[in-house]
Amino acid sequence: MSALAEHLQDYLRTRRGLGFALSRIDNNLRCFVGYLDAAGERTVTVELAVAWAQLPANIKPITACFRLSAVRGFARYLHAVDPAHQIPPPGLLAVPRRRPEPHVYSAGELALLLATARRLRPPLRAATSQALIGLLASCGMRVGEALALTRADVDLADGMIIIRHAKFDRVRLVPLHPSVTAALRDYAAARDRLCPAPRTDRYFLSCRGCELRRQEADRIFRTITAGIGLRTDAARPRIHDLRHTFAVRTLTDWQRDGTDTQALLPVLSTYLGHVEPANTYWYYSDSRVIPIPASLAA
Repeated sequence: MSALAEHLQDYLRTRRGLGFALSRIDNNLRCFVGYLDAAGERTVTVELAVAWAQLPANIKPITACFRLSAVRGFARYLHAVDPAHQIPPPGLLAVPRRRPEPHVYSAGELALLLATARRLRPPLRAATSQALIGLLASCGMRVGEALALTRADVDLADGMIIIRHAKFDRVRLVPLHPSVTAALRDYAAARDRLCPAPRTDRYFLSCRGCELRRQEADRIFRTITAGIGLRTDAARPRIHDLRHTFAVRTLTDWQRDGTDTQALLPVLSTYLGHVEPANTYWYYSDSRVIPIPASLAA
């Protein structure tokens, strides 16, 4: 094993110890180290990093950008060990990215989404869709987090959800409002009545009694939003926008009530599963509803 490969093992072990999953980064960096070893190179240089990131010749720019970003983190680690290793500067091979414009749902639109979901067929699809949309809108969970919930993760007695594999593989608790707990209890009763022998322990079931996958949840949501006129050629509301709406409405309500939003923002960030409050302000900067404090905009 080369010295670079040994350093890579230490680097990945350290990052994983801090809670990072690193699945794609792991593969990319192993390929990069293999590229350097094959070329007989023992030192990371900007030229070598850029050359590898752009292989093969027809690679997508966004993929090259991601690969170089992975190398940049590893190079910083190596530079601390030996300053001869060069760190690719930020912005190199950068690709301009435009985030989709979010749709902040009004209270009336949320009620219409739930009512339309209730009319879907077959009945299990209706029950699951209504419960899922209601949970996302009321708790701001990520779609993937909600779909990954098992029956053991939803504590209806104490009104608590445990998310075991949140972003960066973190674990967090999500307290529920009593009305949300009651709605999830109603869903569980309907689910078990409509599908007494499911083929999974997931909390949200597809109409076939299997786990509800993200692609199917997105497809159903597109059908619902198109049916009520929210989805057009120009407007494409997403299921993820329910999380965006929860964050924006929460801060808006706090400001309307005269609450110290700066003091409570860390609470909201923790509830949403963000690493730091600055990440939460992304929702407000894109919504054009809430001004970003100068202390966090810098």
